[in-house]
Amino acid sequence: MRVDTTGGLGAGDRATPARLRDSAALLLPVRRAISLRDRIFWALASVSVLASLLVTIASAYVLQATLTIDAHATLSRECRIIGSVLDDSADAARTLSTMMLGNERSTLIAPDGTVLFDSMTDAADLPNHAGRSEVADALVTGSGSSDRKSQTVGYVSIYEAIRLADGSVLRLSEDRAGAMALLWSSLAWIVGILAGLVTLSWFTSLLLSRRLIRPVLRIDPTRPDCQAPYRELEPLVQRLSSQQELLEEQMERLRDIDSMRSEFTANVTHELKTPISSIMGASELIRDGIVRPEDVRGFARRINSDAQRLSSLVSDILTLSKLDESERSLDLTALGSSSPCDLYEVARDACSRLQPKADAARVSLWLEGGPTVVTGYPRLVDEMVSNLVENAIRYNVPGGSVTMRVGMRGHAPTVSVRDTGVGIAPENQEKVFERFFRVDRSRSRASGGTGLGLAIVKHVANVHGAKLSLKSRPGKGTTITVVFPASTDTQGPQDAQGAPEA
Repeated sequence: MRVDTTGGLGAGDRATPARLRDSAALLLPVRRAISLRDRIFWALASVSVLASLLVTIASAYVLQATLTIDAHATLSRECRIIGSVLDDSADAARTLSTMMLGNERSTLIAPDGTVLFDSMTDAADLPNHAGRSEVADALVTGSGSSDRKSQTVGYVSIYEAIRLADGSVLRLSEDRAGAMALLWSSLAWIVGILAGLVTLSWFTSLLLSRRLIRPVLRIDPTRPDCQAPYRELEPLVQRLSSQQELLEEQMERLRDIDSMRSEFTANVTHELKTPISSIMGASELIRDGIVRPEDVRGFARRINSDAQRLSSLVSDILTLSKLDESERSLDLTALGSSSPCDLYEVARDACSRLQPKADAARVSLWLEGGPTVVTGYPRLVDEMVSNLVENAIRYNVPGGSVTMRVGMRGHAPTVSVRDTGVGIAPENQEKVFERFFRVDRSRSRASGGTGLGLAIVKHVANVHGAKLSLKSRPGKGTTITVVFPASTDTQGPQDAQGAPEA
């Protein structure tokens, strides 16, 4: 006997697994996909409305700040005018009481803080004002100002005070509306403007969302060769996917550049502030006659040294900025004209200029090799070589040496600078070409270093398509080598052994 497992269904009505799944699906709640058009519409509408609100609030605060600044300027000017009148008066309090100042409040305060006169209330009822910030500043420096929130919500009391010839203090004040008070007083206008902006943003967002989504809605998913509803978009998706890595790489580079610029700006500010502060401090001491006559020459030397350091720093910053702009725009015309130059002659000139500095540091300076011609920007090549030699002298030790070798590696012009100095730790070797990085900050600043020399070397090498390498051992010295691109028209002595090792 066969058992019927169909639950009473006929042979033609037997439930297959697929039909069971379809039946179950009919019983489940249908989840409607969010419309792309709706998403675009709500995003645009929300941003527009939020931007309108933020602009309105920000405008109120900006207006309030502007009014406060104007009020301070007006009160300060009136303080000086009235103060000149009171200085010529035998009875300042009585003279002040006869002045009509409108909504402005005038107060006369004795040097000990006692209120002698107040145009708004009885002076005897007022507490001692010596602790008020504007009064305290006026007693010490001659003038003072402040603004405080008054007990009236939404208003700010603005104060200006000056010290009179007899030591008393004249204070003028007035109340100005704060940002919230301005908003509240213009509420009807603000609501009307916001309503108009919201309505405009609403319809604009609706129109834009429809126009943006219309091309997608025109795709016909019922075509015989389109198994996926949006198969027509597959080439675009594939192309976007293939460009995704490139875009991410470019974005990463942009983030790195932005970070580098922010760091560079902070470093420049710090580096410029140090010599400027030193120059200002020394010059003010001389101006005020605090410096003894026999010490003036020392302070003058200090000012001259800081001015020279400041000049070098500004020059290096300008050079880096020009190199940055040329590399970024791929336009090298701002660097001048390219022409053949002899690396050996450039190196010899640099050694001649820096010989006094080497002698002062008790460092021997040597040049090896012979004429080696490259095509490039002579001024930049000279600056690169000079920075390499100067850096090798600065980080050397008394009795040490700096050896520069100029020659060829095959067809590649090469210049290397080897020193017997302090060397560079392995963890810092990749950082020495960064801007304002110093292996030894005290040594570099004491010798006039700007921290930009090797950064300039790196950029000059990039402009010329040269390869830059560094080998160093702490306590043993450092060798920096620049290898220019190989060229059949370069000339120079062959250097089979290459640059000396550190």
